[in-house]
Amino acid sequence: MAVITKLLARTVLTTTNTTVLYTVPNSSTTTTITNIVVSNSTASAASFNLTIPDATGTQVAIATAVTVGANSVAFFDLKQVLGGTGTQTIVGWASTSSALAIHISGVEIS
Repeated sequence: MAVITKLLARTVLTTTNTTVLYTVPNSSTTTTITNIVVSNSTASAASFNLTIPDATGTQVAIATAVTVGANSVAFFDLKQVLGGTGTQTIVGWASTSSALAIHISGVEIS
């Protein structure tokens, strides 16, 4: 069994609510999200949303309209498991395009 600590996503969020930030690579891999950092380098507050799938594949919110203040950073430590179906994803978007950068770390086990 291989356990790999990994950067799962690093990007600037858009306002598209179907933007996939990460997909479990295959059916023999389980991924655990461990840390999320969202930074706002603009002069105005902006909010973001994140979803992950439930057991049936329906996207469920883990962050809804969370506001990050102007020139601020938000940190989240969590342990959320994405099962090994090869289609499980993290989806994210922001209220203002290009205002928020997101960094998601985790562990892949295969």
